Amino acid sequence: MDKPTPRKRILVVEDERHISEGIRVNLQLQGYDVKISETGPAGLSDWKHWQPDLVVLDIMLPGIDGITVLKSIRLEDERLPILILSAKGSAEDRVNGLANGVDDYLSKPFNLDEFLLRIDRLLKRDSWLKPEPDSAPVESLDSYSFGSNKIDFKQALAFCKGQEVSLTEQELRLLRMFIANRGKVLSRGEILETAWGFSKSLTTRTVDNFVARFRKYFEDDPKHPEYFKSRRSVGYVFDH
Repeated sequence: MDKPTPRKRILVVEDERHISEGIRVNLQLQGYDVKISETGPAGLSDWKHWQPDLVVLDIMLPGIDGITVLKSIRLEDERLPILILSAKGSAEDRVNGLANGVDDYLSKPFNLDEFLLRIDRLLKRDSWLKPEPDSAPVESLDSYSFGSNKIDFKQALAFCKGQEVSLTEQELRLLRMFIANRGKVLSRGEILETAWGFSKSLTTRTVDNFVARFRKYFEDDPKHPEYFKSRRSVGYVFDH
């Protein structure tokens, strides 16, 4: 595993002290700065004031449950990496977490090495999505315009071809990734792993389907795209 960037901040919102202390010790051994919150309200307060780079969040918490904490964070920060760590591991619980904007989900009991790898991957993904120093910070953009198109990230809307289109969380993530890396060719594997956390080896037309959707939204002639261009056998590039 690559050595993490020194002193990345990780907030662990977990009320079971034997679990939280074990997580703290192992994350600190990896070079992270770690803060523990034992209740939902404390977790929200520490998130606002400590400004972590990543949050590890239990679902069953005193005061406010983890899903409510997750929803509150997502109202103000769509990009902060959040990993849910919970004894509630049913498919329904996972879908509920993903639907509310969680980036990853591990069920208790969990494998420590897998946990640390997932933390490392989420932080790398967040870093990879950040734009070049001389460009506008994409994560802080409320809107972005290209051609006659406009994307409103706060309202999750696109204004294109005289129409208003509602955008999903998955579409917003991919659009942010394209904008942060405009002019760079992105492989399908990179998009799958970085934007959505899937395995690079996954065989799927998901990326192609999303790009086809963007062309329908934003291109005057989807068959001859001006912005969302293909690079044969490689992937896609946002040209703007």
